Amino acid sequence: MPSQQIDELLRIMTKQGASDLHLKPTRPPLMRVNGRLVPLQADPLTPPQIRQMLDEVLTDAQKAKLEQQMSVDIGYGVHGLARFRGNIYQQRGTLAAAFRLIPFNIKGLDELELPDVLLDFCELPMGLVLITGPTGSGKSTTLAAIIKHISARRPCHIITIEDPIEFLFTDAAATISQREVGTDTTRFTDALRNALRQDPDVIMVGEMRDPETVSTVITAAETGHLVFSTLHTNSAPQTVDRILDAFPPNQQAQVRIQLAQILKGVVSMKLLERQDGEARIAALEIMRNSPKISKMIERGETADLHEEVESSVGYYRMQSMNQSLLSLLVHGTISYELAMRESSDPEDLSLKLRKMFPNLETKGDGMPSTADFSEIIMLQQYKKLYEEQEEKQRMQLAERDEHARYLQSQIGDREEKLREMNERVEEQRAEADRMRTDYKRLKDEAQQKIEKLMERIKELNQRLMGGADPAAKSGMFRS
Repeated sequence: MPSQQIDELLRIMTKQGASDLHLKPTRPPLMRVNGRLVPLQADPLTPPQIRQMLDEVLTDAQKAKLEQQMSVDIGYGVHGLARFRGNIYQQRGTLAAAFRLIPFNIKGLDELELPDVLLDFCELPMGLVLITGPTGSGKSTTLAAIIKHISARRPCHIITIEDPIEFLFTDAAATISQREVGTDTTRFTDALRNALRQDPDVIMVGEMRDPETVSTVITAAETGHLVFSTLHTNSAPQTVDRILDAFPPNQQAQVRIQLAQILKGVVSMKLLERQDGEARIAALEIMRNSPKISKMIERGETADLHEEVESSVGYYRMQSMNQSLLSLLVHGTISYELAMRESSDPEDLSLKLRKMFPNLETKGDGMPSTADFSEIIMLQQYKKLYEEQEEKQRMQLAERDEHARYLQSQIGDREEKLREMNERVEEQRAEADRMRTDYKRLKDEAQQKIEKLMERIKELNQRLMGGADPAAKSGMFRS
């Protein structure tokens, strides 16, 4: 069966780690592996073969749309393998098709090596966050990772509006309603208007394709919902201009005011081949709605947004595409040639590289995200703080050494004074001993003299009493 042929091609595609499968007449099936188209070892396909294969996977409604619009988007799943987003289109009067792999397992932001600042967008209560970039830049995968993160942590109602449905979400803390344009609703705009009456907290719109959808998305964000969507733009300033250009000139001033209030972030992405050739990694420009960014949008100063983004890395963790490329480059994740080729301003990138990292061998290991330029700024700040702390400690040590020398000098002086005091005490003690000795000697001499005197007095008394008449014994005087 032709559908079995499609299934077999999709199995081969998944096994080889390809992201896309291309079917075109006169060529073998082509698979995009790590950004490069590689032909299968097979015979070229003929127009009848392609039509027969594709007829088996299209519904009657999709066939009618293909006949009418010469192109149709479909969602197709292979049991036990994965889902695929397909676009079937006319080229040179024959059918061709492209299928994009949509894995059943949705990777988290950390597995995708995306900067942690994207987690802040998941915590917003309301506002508009746009993921932008060319086709195949990872917008849908990033949006799916954000929705998965919100679903796991916030008890809320999430509504997705897609054409077609790509990633299949399962309820966790949040409940998720997925609506497919053409199957569950007629148009993005109708589904979005209806969603506002379905008690949503978070709305994910697959793509803002027309002015009516853009206007409805802005209204949804203004009315207290957190809205995520995508645009095919390459930078934050271009994204703001693209939204404004969707409105007539007489409405653009009002739209600028609205955007200044509700636009919480723009993430512009590119997928780049890793230097080791094993996979691809995203480079990201990130703009957040700081007070200054809001004022610039309101005043129409979009040309100055780029400079403000580059100068807001430290506090708001914004970054330009060149700063992200620089981060990937100095980590050794991508090659110098690729960074220069993908940069919209290679001279600026080269200047940044020479200024900040003169040695390309300077690499970081174990970084949480090699695409996060703010990590480099943080390391530079840590280095500066370390050097300042080191200088402060050196000065403190010098002061302590000087204080120690002063204390040592004081101790020496006090020891000298103590020695002198001890000598004086010894002298005074010796003098006291001498005085005690002299006092004892004088006391003994005085006692001896007193005793001799007493003996002499006694002797004289005895003589006086012995030589007198008896009548004189009763007294010394006679009457």
